[in-house]
Formats: sequence, structure tokens, C-alpha cells
Amino acid sequence: MKDYFVRLLNYDRYANLRILAVLLKTEEHAKAEQLIAHLLVAQQVWLGRCIHKPANINTLWPDWKADTFEQIINNNHQQWLTYLESLNDTDFEQPLSYKNLQGRSFETKLADILTHLINHGTHHRAQAGQHLKLAGTDLPGTDYILFTREH
Repeated sequence: MKDYFVRLLNYDRYANLRILAVLLKTEEHAKAEQLIAHLLVAQQVWLGRCIHKPANINTLWPDWKADTFEQIINNNHQQWLTYLESLNDTDFEQPLSYKNLQGRSFETKLADILTHLINHGTHHRAQAGQHLKLAGTDLPGTDYILFTREH
């Protein structure tokens, strides 16, 4: 199971970098930039919950700029991989206890958290892509199958 989620995280990084490349070349990109910033901060929040060290985040919609995203994408990716490497296969079925940003307590299996993390990224990349498309850009392919063909 670890290998499966490592592969999905590698895909997530690939797709984020492909959207970022277009974002950096597009003048009218404020909404797309906001969506990608949200995607990236959410990765940090979820990692903090998983390692029981909550991220020092006070908003899920930070005012981060696109020229900082490549480093954030790579840092998030590396931190997630480091975390996954510390796990064994049985850890993925274990519930994790955490609190949301409003302080409500939850328990969720790690496999479900990781699935949510990847789906959340896909969702917001698609939203960002729609905004970029409306700004007149050509979008790169970010489908998982394209990633598998290249890797």
C-alpha cells in the first residue's frame, strides 16, 4: 500500500508542476493562484495532522504567490514521502485522531486521508485549470494516465 500512495504523491507533484508552469506564464491568474495556494496549504495541514504536529496555519486560503509554489510543491512532496517511508503497510488502515481548524475532533484511516489528499489536489487543479483556460491559455495534460505513460 505504501508504494501505491508514493506513486500517487509522485503523480500529484507532477500535475502540480505542470499547472504551475502554465500559471507562471499567464497574466490573468489570480483565482488560479489562490486555488493552488489552497491546495498546497491543505497538504501541509493534513501532514501536520498525520504526524501529530499541527501545521502553523491560520488560513486555508493563504495569499501565496505563484513564484513561490515550486519550492512549496517540492517541500510538501518530500515531507510526505519522508512520512510515508516511516510507515509499514498496517499503518495505512489505522485510524488517526486529529482536530480540524475549528477544533472538532475526528478519527480517519490514514488510507482515507491520503485518498482525500490526492482527490483534493485533483479537484483544485481542475478548478485552477478552468480559470487558466478562460484566461486564454492552453492547458497541459495532467491526467494520471499521462503520468503513468511517462513514468
